[in-house]
Amino acid sequence: MANRRDSRIEPSFEGPPQARSQPGLSVSEEDRVVPSNRKASAKRKSSKAKSSRGGRGRSRRGLFGVLGRLFYWCFVLAIWGGIAVAGVVIYYGAKMPAATTWSIPDRAPNIKIVSADGQLLANRGMSGGEAVGLHEMSPYIPEAVIAIEDRRFYSHFGVDPIGLSRAMVTNLLGGHFSQGGSTLTQQLAKNLFLKPDRTLERKVQEVLLALWLEHKHTKDQILEMYLNRVYFGSGAFGVEAASRRYFGKSARDVTLSEAALLAGLLKAPSRLSPARDPKAAEERSQLVLAAMREEGKISDKELKTALSAPATRAPSYWTGSENYVADTIMEELPDLIGDVRGDIVIDSTVDLNLQKLAEQSIRRLIDESGKKLNVTQGALVSIDDSGAVRAMVGGYDYSTSQFDRASEARRQPGSAFKPFVYMAALEAGRTPDSIRNDAPIKIGNWTPDNYGGKYFGKVTLATALAKSLNSVAAQLTMEVGPNAVVEAAHRMGILSELQANTSIALGTSEVTPLELTSAYVPFANGGYKPDIHFIRRITTAEGKVLYDSGGGSAPRVVKPEIVGMMNSMMTGTVEVGTAKKAAFAWPSAGKTGTSQNSRDAWFVGYTANLTTGVWFGNDDGTAMKKVTGGALPAQAWHEFMVAAHEGVPVRPLPGTWKSTPADTIVPDDIPSVDNNQPAPVLSVSVGQPAPTAQATQAPAPARVARPSQTVDADGFNMPADDGTTASVGHPVPPGDVGGPLKKKKQTSILDILGGG
Repeated sequence: MANRRDSRIEPSFEGPPQARSQPGLSVSEEDRVVPSNRKASAKRKSSKAKSSRGGRGRSRRGLFGVLGRLFYWCFVLAIWGGIAVAGVVIYYGAKMPAATTWSIPDRAPNIKIVSADGQLLANRGMSGGEAVGLHEMSPYIPEAVIAIEDRRFYSHFGVDPIGLSRAMVTNLLGGHFSQGGSTLTQQLAKNLFLKPDRTLERKVQEVLLALWLEHKHTKDQILEMYLNRVYFGSGAFGVEAASRRYFGKSARDVTLSEAALLAGLLKAPSRLSPARDPKAAEERSQLVLAAMREEGKISDKELKTALSAPATRAPSYWTGSENYVADTIMEELPDLIGDVRGDIVIDSTVDLNLQKLAEQSIRRLIDESGKKLNVTQGALVSIDDSGAVRAMVGGYDYSTSQFDRASEARRQPGSAFKPFVYMAALEAGRTPDSIRNDAPIKIGNWTPDNYGGKYFGKVTLATALAKSLNSVAAQLTMEVGPNAVVEAAHRMGILSELQANTSIALGTSEVTPLELTSAYVPFANGGYKPDIHFIRRITTAEGKVLYDSGGGSAPRVVKPEIVGMMNSMMTGTVEVGTAKKAAFAWPSAGKTGTSQNSRDAWFVGYTANLTTGVWFGNDDGTAMKKVTGGALPAQAWHEFMVAAHEGVPVRPLPGTWKSTPADTIVPDDIPSVDNNQPAPVLSVSVGQPAPTAQATQAPAPARVARPSQTVDADGFNMPADDGTTASVGHPVPPGDVGGPLKKKKQTSILDILGGG
């Protein structure tokens, strides 16, 4: 047993190599589950030796593997992303109407208003300008827009993937939204069909509509639609409206620098508008010019010239007094043709040359004298014998105030209202030679003093009107009655409500310059009252007539003999009276007016061709510094009428009347007076049967030393059978005040005063 145990061979893992090589059961190092440290170290050394020879090859294979895997997963993600995008497009596209029903919506109608000789006065409507063909507008405009907004416009299919990718990268790197990837086609689609909401749905619909536009229309058609509809700021839609708004010219005449400014506005129309920030608009236009040069649209010389052009500074609003006319026309339009459903052309009655002359005259006088005389506003209206308004200026500057003082502002006309008082008196039987006693007169508690406190005693009605004597006008109003004066004024053309009280003699009821001027027209045309109008004809863009004024007949409102007498009297106002500064070579007549404390100054005058009214004052009713109707208004009237009648054959005023020597007084009996000083209107209580007044002027100078009698004109009574008045206590003017009686008859005190 011992021998057998001693002869047994045990497995050995640690013996020398000789023992391992012996026959029998053994385990090599490779058979170990966990190699020994010694053998592992040897193996690592061997591996390092091998890697030094083949490491570079394996590194290359590893890099390509990573790139391959990256490409693979990107491809997978792209497929799923495409599926997701397609799903979104299908989802939002399904919510849109069928493509077969899509159509380009009509452009907002433009209302083109032209002058009597065909010159553009204004464009109105939502667009503010007419559509201009791509071949008609300045070629710089489309080139500038493409260069800065969509340089690949003519090569993409409605959506620009390159531009979109560039915008996305720029926005990601910048950390904020600074660039958009929309093409001009997409912008047009948004403007035509969609709301400006920034939503995924709107963006998807925008892309679909852009693809449809590219399919249905040519590139030029798309660009033309875009340029005629896009917003350029300051209320201007389309290049024509913007060109008129900022440069006062058509898009056909725009220069390179101007085209660059227009193109620059598209990024932020309101913020970059030259009417709001001229400096920002100019800086943006320089970027547009640089882009045009980069794209080869312009040469270095053109770039240099454009950069040297002065910056454009536009007024904050549409400017030019013709816009007052355009606004008035727009108010009348619905009554003539109803709703406007397409582009129309309105032929107005306004002469643009006369309009500019009127505006220049008003502005020049205010610029020269406004600060010194405290005058800030003026208005002018000129109407021909047919009732056509030939010019109308509603204020100093339309861009700063769109309130039309010519047709909307009601002001006291002062003595400019007196012609209706005298006309009523003439219709009641008086004549220009009828005599009245110009003396202090008291009506209740009201004493209508003459200007400066000067009185002239016995004067004819013609002299009283020429000198604008307040006491005589008040006497005549009492004779004929305030109602007769109101009726005469309304019959002539005054539309405003008038208070039938004694103070109306001095023009205390408010009227507009337009209606007061229109009420003088029958004096100029022989006694006829035409319809006052601004519109001659309205046509569609194709020439179809929608309205024609037709120049209908005007009714007679004044007898020819009355017209003749009134023209004879009011001629004296211009020749020797308060409006001598208005006189010029043509036969003319008119009347000045100045309200209390010179709050309003008027002159309304006429020839056989034109009737023109002028007003100066302040919007807040503050007093001017001694401005009368014979000053600034007469000067403006003179400038305008001289220019308006240049080269026109002279015509006499209608009607004839000759003074009867037996009824006249000796001129030497009349003291001298400053002919340029019209009478003011005292502050009275309009609408009260017995108006009162408080003197607000400086103490009057000493009156002319002549016997005079204070007449209490309140409470005149019919005479008693014995020829005396039925009441006592009221002094009566001398019996010869009214001139010689034609025949003996039963008379009243009023008849004695009226000379009837």
